[in-house]
Amino acid sequence: MYRPLFEKGKPGFAGIRTFMHLPHVRTLDHVDYAVIGNTFDTGAGFAVGTRFGPSAIREMSQRIRPTNPAQGIDSSEYLSGIDYGDLMVYPGYIEQSYEAIKEQLQPIFDKGIIPVILGGDHSISYPHVQAAAKTYGPISLVHFDSHSDAWKPVDDNRPFSHGSMFWHGAQEGWIDTSSSIQMGMRGCSSLTHYEETRELGYDLLTTDQVKQLGPEALCSRIKQRVGQRPVFLTFDIDFLDPVFAPGTGTPEVGGFSTYEAIQMLRGLKGLNIIGFDLVEVLPDRDPARVTALNAAHIVYEVITLLALNKRDAMGEKVPEAVAGS
Repeated sequence: MYRPLFEKGKPGFAGIRTFMHLPHVRTLDHVDYAVIGNTFDTGAGFAVGTRFGPSAIREMSQRIRPTNPAQGIDSSEYLSGIDYGDLMVYPGYIEQSYEAIKEQLQPIFDKGIIPVILGGDHSISYPHVQAAAKTYGPISLVHFDSHSDAWKPVDDNRPFSHGSMFWHGAQEGWIDTSSSIQMGMRGCSSLTHYEETRELGYDLLTTDQVKQLGPEALCSRIKQRVGQRPVFLTFDIDFLDPVFAPGTGTPEVGGFSTYEAIQMLRGLKGLNIIGFDLVEVLPDRDPARVTALNAAHIVYEVITLLALNKRDAMGEKVPEAVAGS
């Protein structure tokens, strides 16, 4: 079983920067989840540099421990996790990179390992979802973002970008839109786009609608929408307000705090998550590294959800102190 490597007497800032001090192991044996970097950012339509997101997130994860007091669990007691390193990509070549990404992820999905992927621009979700669907069939998408990323490409010769992958997923059948939900939308250049996205089958909620619902009602809506279907969870860091995530390529004001996002994620306990990516961290735009720090903690919360699912599958009781909190 692979666990974070915290050596007694060794300061947390020492050693190779893996995510949360997980062992860097290139294996698919005895692994529940694998943290994987995807450094591709050629799909970005405005500012580039998210290729450096995975290293920044790993750097800012060094003080994170597997214990989650709010959720009453130590993920390392239930999950075997590794930092698998980065995928091979081809900067500047979208189609070739997509094929390479799918080829590298396929055996991970096929083994039942849950990839926890650090991006990279959001266009990488296209091959992530394709690989997931090849193993599980059409997946349910649970999507936190300030943009729908479901725009129909305007140029057939350049069909791929970080704004179109969920249009492709719907059209090509990789995503079951009837059981998928998108939350936090507020950045849009067309007054008709949200309705057009809903016509694809997605349940789309704007930022105002999410704030009116609140975390508890939102999570209830997500669970009702998804049920126990295989879920690919995707989190664009620009879901957060730029105050909390200035280091991203397409920031949109009026977003969510880190605390609000964490409460939403904690309410997703029980979702059948089979894959996850966190994208659009652009560290060069945030010298203070607040964006990468918040991203690392969001990833940590998702790993906690995986541990809670594993504990429930094992039939263990929730500690009384947690159940009564």
